[in-house]
Amino acid sequence: MRLSTVSFRYTRRGPWILRDVDLDVQPGEVLEVTGRNGAGKSTFLRLLAGVLRPTAGSITGRPARVGYAPETFPAGQPFTAAAYLAAMARVRGVSGHGDLADRLGLTPLLDRPLGELSKGSAHKVGLVQALLGPAEDRLLILDEPFAGLDERARGELAMIVAEVAAAGGVVVVSDHQGDLREVTARRTLTVADTMVTAGAAGEPEEPLAVVEVVAAASAAAGLAARLRADGHQVRVRPATAALPEAAETKEGPRV
Repeated sequence: MRLSTVSFRYTRRGPWILRDVDLDVQPGEVLEVTGRNGAGKSTFLRLLAGVLRPTAGSITGRPARVGYAPETFPAGQPFTAAAYLAAMARVRGVSGHGDLADRLGLTPLLDRPLGELSKGSAHKVGLVQALLGPAEDRLLILDEPFAGLDERARGELAMIVAEVAAAGGVVVVSDHQGDLREVTARRTLTVADTMVTAGAAGEPEEPLAVVEVVAAASAAAGLAARLRADGHQVRVRPATAALPEAAETKEGPRV
């Protein structure tokens, strides 16, 4: 995806929010958008998602599938969470949402009307709808996605971001919480004074890959510690389906 001299303002004579933004985004990239409040981060994300059109310049090569989660999910809709997500799944051409809802801890709340959900739970609904669908040829835009999430959901979301990138999708995230720091292969974009500046720190030297390891529960903590010590990102969660048993060796569990 390429942004060529993109500029934007909300009214014809209003102040420029963004000016002359040039940016190339490659498949598999994770972009972390930073900047002070009011700098234009959310406007930039809406432009990337196609919610807003540039006042000048162009955005080309946008992936065919776009998932967008705004900072505030519009929960005042006459549906249960389950009905809303089922409708969104049909729009995206996928069969369901159960795994995503389970990973973010939303499953117990699916039968509740959207208007009765807490702000944090409604935020999870917005995240699940954005994440629906395959990761390939995908653009995922998340505006402050970690805000209001519990620790387990924050960890799962960071892992999902890594999984989408590993499958070749593009992920763009604004994050005041600092949870994206665990996704080490990322590029930072700073929005300030109408400009978007790309930083070199954190750029991936090679594509990400997600490897699932099944280990005995008693050995999981030690295995995770060794992997983290080697610089890997690790998420430990209970197995939710019948999985191959890990073989025990003198060195520890082997898959």
